[in-house]
Amino acid sequence: MKPSTQYTKSGRINIAYQVFGTGEIDLVYIPGWVSNIDWMWGCPELVDFLEELGKMARVILFDKRGTGLSDRVVELSTLEERMDDIRAVMDAVGSEKAILFGHSEGGSVSALFAATYPNRTISLITFGVFAKRRYAPDYPWAPTDEERQVVYDMIENSWGSGEMGLESLAPSKAGDRVFMDWLANYFRSGASPSAAMMLTKMNTQVDIINILGSIKVPTLMMQRTHDIDVKIEEGKFIADRIPGAKFVEFEGDDHLFWAGNTAEVLEEMKSFIFNEKPMPVYEVRLYTIVAARVLASETTGANIQDIMNQYVSLYKGKIVQYEHDVFIATFEGPSKAVHCSIDLVDAISIAGAELAVGIHIREGAIDTSQFISGETQGFTDSMLDLAKPNQVLITQTVKHLLLGTGLSFIPNEDEFKAMSGESLSLFRVVDDSRGGIPAEGLPQNQVARNDSFLENVLQSIEGHLSNETFGVDTLCREMGISERQLQRKLKAITNKSPNQLISSVRLHRAKELILSQQYNVAEIAFQTGFSSPSYFSKSFKKEFKLSPTELLVK
Repeated sequence: MKPSTQYTKSGRINIAYQVFGTGEIDLVYIPGWVSNIDWMWGCPELVDFLEELGKMARVILFDKRGTGLSDRVVELSTLEERMDDIRAVMDAVGSEKAILFGHSEGGSVSALFAATYPNRTISLITFGVFAKRRYAPDYPWAPTDEERQVVYDMIENSWGSGEMGLESLAPSKAGDRVFMDWLANYFRSGASPSAAMMLTKMNTQVDIINILGSIKVPTLMMQRTHDIDVKIEEGKFIADRIPGAKFVEFEGDDHLFWAGNTAEVLEEMKSFIFNEKPMPVYEVRLYTIVAARVLASETTGANIQDIMNQYVSLYKGKIVQYEHDVFIATFEGPSKAVHCSIDLVDAISIAGAELAVGIHIREGAIDTSQFISGETQGFTDSMLDLAKPNQVLITQTVKHLLLGTGLSFIPNEDEFKAMSGESLSLFRVVDDSRGGIPAEGLPQNQVARNDSFLENVLQSIEGHLSNETFGVDTLCREMGISERQLQRKLKAITNKSPNQLISSVRLHRAKELILSQQYNVAEIAFQTGFSSPSYFSKSFKKEFKLSPTELLVK
């Protein structure tokens, strides 16, 4: 029986989730590519698998932002935002710790979550996952650009038809027309063609190789020997880099875990879940570390420190050391760290000083009083020797986790030598979508307080929801950027124009109000910035394929 679908907020985005099962531990399933948690229950094979999981654990399903039943406002999201979605769903159901079960692309965010939040992760289970999705000499199993183009062409030309070439995902089911029709409908119901294209292109840039060694939770990796979508050598490569990981190879060629020899997969999961003993508490975790040096200061150290504290706090970071014009701060993810650093460079410049910033991702003590070590100090000295005034310099490890942020990266001629002896390429961060910072040092109208440009845009729109005259001009002023910059940035992130996004946000809020049944249609139209109920109803039907009144009786 399909469980009820519920919603929780991750930032300003509604995330759809379901909970079922009688087990005493929690398991969060992180699906690959796109999903639709309602459509999952239309496939008997997947239903059987999920029900067996429900006997082992309380199972939590969700659709990541931009897919399935979750808000479609966001067409593209970063791995960091996807981690936020996992935490939001866990918090909504009161789950302090859970097993993460990541499939295919879902394995990337699962691995990053396990390294970043080990004390919220009981263990990590993956099936058919990859660490990189683009061919390289040191990772020859990933698809070439030509092979990825075939996928892009399929989405572009066949997403609306049944000819999607999905048989390679489940060869054992290739002759089962009912199963293959369901699979095609499942993907189409999970994402629009443009969203599927954006997600696929982002996946092409995924690279989590450098964080694998930071996963300390018990890990079970499973894969079928002849999986066409993800090569068996990839699985072994990843398992070799996760300390203590168990790798299990099954006969067969299905990429989908609910096709083929599912009984063996379930038995392996059951054995691992009930026999593996995780550590009760982990003392280290993965951090994004920001090291910055104040140069040529024309103001007092106290004023500079106030600005540092203000911005680091806004971006939910923590300063762990500040002395001799050098400060070290930690953040839970690279997007927050980089956007905070960009803002700090501007704010410190207005205060009459210059700032050089270096950013890297590495393990550190959860107890921040023990965080500063010789290795941390070595990182600080090395990065700041390379960073120039008014420059944000990041390592390739950080760059690989910033996909979907809309930032640009310029290769730096220097390399960063990690304590492990590994040389990492460096990049300078450029974000031409950001405007100036006012003299007070805070973002204009207190809008830009989030690590995500899109979150800032959504906050601005929601702040003017009932104002029918609110439009692109006002949005540009509040964001401090030109209309051309706004158009380019939103097109890259959401595949929508500014006006389309404004309308979509208004209509999704209107849908929430209609379902609350607290106001009539005319009242909701005016509350969400529409000049007339008739125009509102026409726009609503265009967006959701049914009228406001039809929604109430559906």
